[in-house]
Amino acid sequence: MITWMQRHKQYLMITIWVSTIAFVGAGFVGWGQYSYGDKAGAIAKVGEIEITQGELQKTYSNLYGQYNEMFQGEFDEEKAKQFGLQKQALNQLTQQALILNLAASYDLTVNDDEVLVELKTQKYFFNNGVFDKDLYKQALSRNNLTTKEYEDGLKKNLLIQKALKLLPVKTLESESKVINAVMNIADKLNYKILSQDDVQIDMSDESIKNFWTSRKQNFMSESTYELEYVKQAKIEEAYTSDEISAYYDENKNHFKGVDGKITPLEEAREKVVAELSQDATKKAALKTYIAYKKGNLDKDVSTQTQTISNSNNPYNEEVFQNISRLTVTLPYLKPVLVNDEYVIIQLLKTNAAQVKSYEDAKSEVLPLYVEETKKTKLIELANSSFAVFQGKTTDFVTTSDLDKFTDLSKDEAQDFLGKLFISKKKNSFIALNSGKLVLYNILEQKMLDNKNDNKGDTIAGLKSDIFNQGLIKELQLRYKTEIFLKGL
Repeated sequence: MITWMQRHKQYLMITIWVSTIAFVGAGFVGWGQYSYGDKAGAIAKVGEIEITQGELQKTYSNLYGQYNEMFQGEFDEEKAKQFGLQKQALNQLTQQALILNLAASYDLTVNDDEVLVELKTQKYFFNNGVFDKDLYKQALSRNNLTTKEYEDGLKKNLLIQKALKLLPVKTLESESKVINAVMNIADKLNYKILSQDDVQIDMSDESIKNFWTSRKQNFMSESTYELEYVKQAKIEEAYTSDEISAYYDENKNHFKGVDGKITPLEEAREKVVAELSQDATKKAALKTYIAYKKGNLDKDVSTQTQTISNSNNPYNEEVFQNISRLTVTLPYLKPVLVNDEYVIIQLLKTNAAQVKSYEDAKSEVLPLYVEETKKTKLIELANSSFAVFQGKTTDFVTTSDLDKFTDLSKDEAQDFLGKLFISKKKNSFIALNSGKLVLYNILEQKMLDNKNDNKGDTIAGLKSDIFNQGLIKELQLRYKTEIFLKGL
């Protein structure tokens, strides 16, 4: 399922055309720390619209919740990385910003009355069928949002909708006729399903080894990195009331409650002290880093060594990527925080990846050999069988008759029918995304007289998708996009 979704994730991505604020009950998901350029107040700018870190975090969280629902609670950070969820969130925000620039060029606005009307349609804030202001505030508080943040988001969504309504997409009568004709073509088929269970392959060591020989450059050992490092332990000091008060006054925005309000000093004292300690630890680590680079470490500072690789990585992925970029001429990595301690790293040696021997690679080679060889054998069987085969005969079927193929899943049936009705061959076979092959022979074809009441919606949807893609490309040429966030 993951492979299929990765291949088709452009269709799964929540785009600006169906933008909603889907936070209720989704929780809040983070993804770690990033480095910023000079414009620390914004992570991107599109035309005159700035995108903030908070907006990116919320959009990521919303997308994460929606994918988690699709995966029935089995979505995690690893899958989020596979799907490029951070990039999806940023793309969504940049597309929204392009439309907001367009709206501004037409002097479009959204007033508070329009926001109130929209709020009173959102049923997750209803109590006994009526909008409940207290329930509204409680729901926002649970999700770390202020009413201003939420209503600003609503204003943006309403403004985007208002801008798009200036560019309506209509269905022409001729287009309806074409769709109606396509939807009413019906085929009577004889078909047979082939799966990998229908073929046998040679599992001898000689055959597997020959397969490895032709692809051995794909089976490499990991690169390893020999490191020396110094630890800076956490510094915990006693701070005076004046020091604590001064730090709190300068950094009040660090200390907010779930309601978005700044926490009083007495309640935030422990957090203030923790931040002071972390700052002191970081400053000490930077001093150690400078001394380490100059070869002037104090005698009482000990160094340690370790060898790491992608599969044996005691750090997070970002740190590992930074280590992999170190060179003999630039071997030092600035302090990184690991479990309340800062670590200063020096690269001693990089051991490049090598081609694995057959014995070391066999466990990786075997499943690929089985999969690829069975796939090849299955296509050979289909090529030799589709001209004459004994299969099942259907009634007349259209692209919507998924339930008539009980020996296929709904996804497989949809895949088969979608490919069948664009094929120019009367007698052939179709490869499904699931790995199965379907031999088919079209026995008869006719035009049905069914009415498609939703054809206008179908055409409008198709035209809107094409139009929106073109609109985004045009706006990208008109409005400059700057990304200040490193790593994306």
